[in-house]
Amino acid sequence: MSATAIPTKVMDRNLPSPRDDLELVAMPPVVGREAGEKDPYSLRTKMIGEDKIKALRQRKTGGSKLASFYESQNEHINDLLKPMSAHSAEAAQDAENNALKMKIAVNASLVANTALAILQLYAAISSMSLALFASCIDAVDPFANLILWLAHRRSDRANENKWPVRGSRFETSDGNIIYGSIMGGVNVILVVESIQEFVTHTGDDLNKFHLASIVSVAVAFGVKFCLFLYCLAIRKSSSQVQVLWEDHRNDLLTNGFSILTAAGGAKLRWWIDPMGATIIAMVIITVWTRTVYEQFTFLAGITAPPDFINLVTYKAMTFSPSITSVDTVRAYHSGPQYFVEVDIVLPPEMPLWEAHDIAQDLQDQIEKLKDVDRCFVHVDHEISHEPEHRKKV
Repeated sequence: MSATAIPTKVMDRNLPSPRDDLELVAMPPVVGREAGEKDPYSLRTKMIGEDKIKALRQRKTGGSKLASFYESQNEHINDLLKPMSAHSAEAAQDAENNALKMKIAVNASLVANTALAILQLYAAISSMSLALFASCIDAVDPFANLILWLAHRRSDRANENKWPVRGSRFETSDGNIIYGSIMGGVNVILVVESIQEFVTHTGDDLNKFHLASIVSVAVAFGVKFCLFLYCLAIRKSSSQVQVLWEDHRNDLLTNGFSILTAAGGAKLRWWIDPMGATIIAMVIITVWTRTVYEQFTFLAGITAPPDFINLVTYKAMTFSPSITSVDTVRAYHSGPQYFVEVDIVLPPEMPLWEAHDIAQDLQDQIEKLKDVDRCFVHVDHEISHEPEHRKKV
């Protein structure tokens, strides 16, 4: 996917002035306005009623997918019609509500992983099971958790003079990518060890069954399950918590599968144990490769979802009756959050101070939206130019 966001087409607002449907922003002498609950472009007429959606779900062929589409469309229209102040308030409230939960998730994961690493290391060494070593390697990540904790601390305390865009990218670059790389690397080592066991093993002797090791890993499974459920509820609040949730999910799979294969290697066939270790390691490598790739796309500047770009476009169109056109809207990742660029057209005869105040107010409102790091509003007086600001190479 291209790292550059796709610009919207020029949208000329040759529609009836929505002045009567817009609510004045109490920021003198700013002229900017935000869309209220009224609907200047009659978007509500495109919403599908609940009765029709229920009827669609009863269709035998394709009804469920069609109903889900209309439900998503209704939700998107409601988001468009919601005042920007409501979006901003919800984003601020979410951040405030999740701050303590995020700290608990990071700190609890660090403490639990440190304790469970010792427990699972004992289980692996006492049993000498490759499958338990696989789960141990995936669990011995206090160092990686320490990286996430330091990244979170660094992003909160970033010096604004040294890091003008603050520390939001630390979570992605310093934490998540390094974390995933470490987990992928150690599992490659385990695959090599498992292959070596297949090649060098002689005879059909079964591995020794070690009950204490199985119980230790089962305890780790229970603790990880509790952390998994906790992070599941708040995983969308931060890329850090998302990575921790993925880590706990992976540990559940590896711990459960390692118990089965370690016991199978001791009770059924010796090769079940190294086979289980290989499967666990390959699954973890695949999962973390996908995670690291996704985090890299955020750093590279992949475009924001279309629904978010549509939201910014609609809010810019309905922000002030003085805005005659919305030339271009771009939104793209810069780390875990978005950079937004909006090109608006104002009347040529408008005074500079008034044009500045409208653009500044629009920028401030968009920057209060959820997941927006920075916003840049460019002002022009016509739409005949090429809608580009990037450097020509």
